[in-house]
Amino acid sequence: MDNILDYYEFSSFFKDESGEFSGNEISFTELNNTHFLIFEKENNQYNLYVSKYLSKKDIGKNAPEILESLIKKYDKSIPEHRITLRKYIE
Repeated sequence: MDNILDYYEFSSFFKDESGEFSGNEISFTELNNTHFLIFEKENNQYNLYVSKYLSKKDIGKNAPEILESLIKKYDKSIPEHRITLRKYIE
């Protein structure tokens, strides 16, 4: 998973304080100034979301304007999971 996070330039994981991710750790990468992909680390599993915030400083502190679940239990060995991630970034 570390390779994926590094390759797509996700941030380091940090604790969500907004309550949107149940206090789990999250990591994000910027798609543009207001849209972001977020990985939520829930136990040893990762969930992927696309989100909209007013700015990246709001991530993990305030609720997003839009939050859509893309993949529950992300698994890099599943081609559909990798394709979904690439679809948003490339």
